[in-house]
Amino acid sequence: MPVTLIKNADIVVAWDAEKACHVYLHGADVAFEDGMLRFVGKSYEGHADDTVDGAGRMVMPGLVNIHSHPSSEALNKGFLDELGSPALYNSSLYEFMPILRPDAQAVPDCVQVAYSELLLSGVTTLADLSVAHPQWLDLAAQSGLRVCISPMFRSARWFTKNGYIVEYEWDEKAAETAMEQAFDLIAQAQAHPSGRLSGMVCPAQIDTCSEGLIKESHAEAKRRGLPWQIHAAQSTVEFHEITRRHGVSPIQWLERLGVLGDTSIIGHGIFLDDYPRVAWHSRRDLDLLAETGTMVAHCPTVFLRRGIALDDFGRYRRAGVRIGLGTDTYPHNMLEEMRHVGYVARLMAENPRTLTTTDIFEAATTAGAAALGRDDIGRLEAGCKADLVLVDLDHPMMQPRRDPVRSMIYAAAERAVDRVYVDGTLVVADGEVLTMDYPAAARRLTEAQKRTEAAAPKNDWAGRAVTEYSPLTFPQG
Repeated sequence: MPVTLIKNADIVVAWDAEKACHVYLHGADVAFEDGMLRFVGKSYEGHADDTVDGAGRMVMPGLVNIHSHPSSEALNKGFLDELGSPALYNSSLYEFMPILRPDAQAVPDCVQVAYSELLLSGVTTLADLSVAHPQWLDLAAQSGLRVCISPMFRSARWFTKNGYIVEYEWDEKAAETAMEQAFDLIAQAQAHPSGRLSGMVCPAQIDTCSEGLIKESHAEAKRRGLPWQIHAAQSTVEFHEITRRHGVSPIQWLERLGVLGDTSIIGHGIFLDDYPRVAWHSRRDLDLLAETGTMVAHCPTVFLRRGIALDDFGRYRRAGVRIGLGTDTYPHNMLEEMRHVGYVARLMAENPRTLTTTDIFEAATTAGAAALGRDDIGRLEAGCKADLVLVDLDHPMMQPRRDPVRSMIYAAAERAVDRVYVDGTLVVADGEVLTMDYPAAARRLTEAQKRTEAAAPKNDWAGRAVTEYSPLTFPQG
C-alpha cells in the first residue's frame, strides 16, 4: 500500500504512551499506510509514495464526537436560536422541537450539512444519534467519517396540549419493534464494506423509555459488546417527571435499573440532584457517576441558548467523572463547542482554574475514544488509525502562535483547518469537504425550512404561525 508522509511539521500533537498524554513535538514527521499510522516522531527514514510539506502546519489527532443529531439539527437554524417554552423551564424539547422537524425529503440534506460541518471542524469519529432513515448508511459511508450508527428508539412520545404540562403517549409494542430494527441496522453498519461504521445502542430518553426497554437494551448492548447511551438529566421537566414517578433523581433511577457503568453514556447529565434549580434533597449523583465509571456526553452550546449550563466541567472531572464532548445542535462545529466548554465551566465555577485546555482537548480525543470502546483513535501514535487533522499555523487567526491548540480553540476554530484524513484518506483539502457537496445541501435546506414552517401550525397545540413564537430579528419592511 502507498505510504503518505507529512514531513517536518512545525508541530505534531503526538501521544506519549509512557506519560499517557498528548505532547507537542516540533519539527516532526507522521507517516501512514493502509489506514494506519506507521511513524510519529522525529526523522522518518522509511519509504514514502506521497510527501506532504508540514512546514507551517500543526498535525493533531482527529476529534471524537460522542453525541450528535445530524438528521435534524441543521434545519433548526433560525427557528430555535432563542426559543424556549417559558412554562417548561425554557426548554424547547416538548413544545417546539416536535413540530419543527425536517420532512423526509430534507433529512439527507440535514445529514450532509452536519457531516460536512463536523469534518471541517476536525471531527473524524462521530456518534450519530438519529431516528433511522433510509439513506443513513450510504451517507455515513460517503462522508468519509468514522460513524458510530446510533438509532434511537423509545416507548413513548412526549407532547403538550397547553404549553405547561408535558404528557406521554405510550406504545410498548412499537418500542420493541423499533429496538429490533435498531439492532438490525447496527449489524448492517458493522458489516459495511467501508470498515468505518460501527454501532451504539440508544434508548432515546429516560422519560420516554419504560423500565423494561432500558434494562433490555442495556443487557443486549453488553451481550454484543456495544456502548449504550441515553439522554438523562437533560431538563428540569424530566428531573421532576422522574422524581414524580420513582421518588429518586434520574441518575439514581438508572442506578436502580443497573445500567450505569463504564460502557454507558449519559447524554448531557446536567440536572443532577445537587443542581440548584431542582432543589432536591439528596447529594449522590455526582459520586454515582464517578464510582460506576459512567461517561457524560457534554454539549454546552444547545443549553447556553436557553440559559442552562453544566455545573461545572471542572467539578465533574475533579469528582472523577469521565466526560466526552458532542455537538447536540447547529452548527456542528466541534471546535466552537470546545471553546464553549471552557468558557461555560469558568463562568459557572466563577474560577478560571476550574479546567484547562488540556482537559478540553482530552475530552474531545482520548476520552471520547474510550467512551466508544476504542484506544486506536483520538491519538497520534504508531499502530493507531490514520485519523488526523492538519491546521494552518500561518492563518492570521492562529497568530501569535505561542500555544497553537489554544489559538485554534479560542480564536481560529474551523477557519484554520486545512486538511483532514480519516482512515488515511483525504476528506478535507484546502478547507473544503471532498466527499459531499456541502454548499448545495445547505441551499436546499432553505426550501426545506419553508416547508417545515408552513406545516408547523397544524401540529401545534395552539395552531400558531411560527412567527408568533419565533419572530424574525426585524419586522418585514
